[in-house]
Amino acid sequence: MKWADEIIIVDGNSTDNTLAIARKYTDKIITSDFAGFGEERNKGAEFAKGDWILQLDADEIVTDAMRNRLNSLLDGNDAGCASFKFRRKNIFLGKIMTYGGWYHYSHHLYKKGFAHYEGDIHEKLIVNGLTGTMEESLEHYPFYSLAEFIERQNRYTGLQAMEQFKSNPKITEKEILYNLRVKPLKLFWKMYFKKKGYKEGPHGFIFSILFAWVHFVKWAKYWEIVRDNGKTL
Repeated sequence: MKWADEIIIVDGNSTDNTLAIARKYTDKIITSDFAGFGEERNKGAEFAKGDWILQLDADEIVTDAMRNRLNSLLDGNDAGCASFKFRRKNIFLGKIMTYGGWYHYSHHLYKKGFAHYEGDIHEKLIVNGLTGTMEESLEHYPFYSLAEFIERQNRYTGLQAMEQFKSNPKITEKEILYNLRVKPLKLFWKMYFKKKGYKEGPHGFIFSILFAWVHFVKWAKYWEIVRDNGKTL
């Protein structure tokens, strides 16, 4: 990222070696208690001085093709857009996933003052203006082992379940059973068959099973929170 005009890092009071690594690249580091992914991204944007902001996670890498496209954007070739969606190549256990529904667009490039994030977990960019699309991509390395995936999803599903409880503290037995029994099976079918995850070999099968499992775990934790708060049988 040395080609960027400025690098701003937002750290949620991490306890590992994150800050030491970050200081090798920039002195613009914001530290505070973690307040949700949307709020973290908004904090970083407040300190940006440039016209365009590209939000990246620590496990994402900008490709040469995308860097060239960004330079063109900075030269004024923005087609009147206030934000852009771009491709994100997700690497699952060492393999770029072209099938299975995981080769999608990411929405984290925008003009300062024209957009902000909402949401604690699956944050969404709210844009005041036109949104364009670019086919250039960045590479995403979310985890390197199944153990790392399970550990991370255990944390995320807990946060998601609590966020869901705050917005909807009541649940019916019909709704919970549908999301525990039926929806995971439908998700597997969609990712493995409809989105052709089977073309990725063992990677595609494992990927489809795991993401159906994530939905199951999130709803099981949601049900547990609702039950513990006396909102259901």
